[in-house]
Amino acid sequence: MSDTTFDPKSILESYRSAFAPVLKAQQEGVKVLDRVGRYQYAIAGDYLEWSLAQAKLALGAQTPADFFSKQVELTTALSEKLRSRAQEFATLATETQASFTNAVKETTAKAAEEAKKFEEPKKKVS
Repeated sequence: MSDTTFDPKSILESYRSAFAPVLKAQQEGVKVLDRVGRYQYAIAGDYLEWSLAQAKLALGAQTPADFFSKQVELTTALSEKLRSRAQEFATLATETQASFTNAVKETTAKAAEEAKKFEEPKKKVS
């Protein structure tokens, strides 16, 4: 009969090390959701500003030519903002992909390290 002692600290530590990658992945996911939410909020703000400017223009335009030229200016400004937002989104996607790749690499390395720890005692016993 083997006499093993119950060690709750080692059990808790093994659970912590096993679930650490999951916790890190969740934290990274929350960061990404926060950034995407802020990005969408910024785009909604751009559209709101543009639509308010369009409404003011419709009410304050003196001539149709003036209305048309100001409308083209507003639309051009919006398209420039949206172009910069698209670049911002591409940066966000690239950073998110890099972060995810690093998290997967770290998790894989930790899993391999833990597997080696469990294999070493088996080799000593054999």
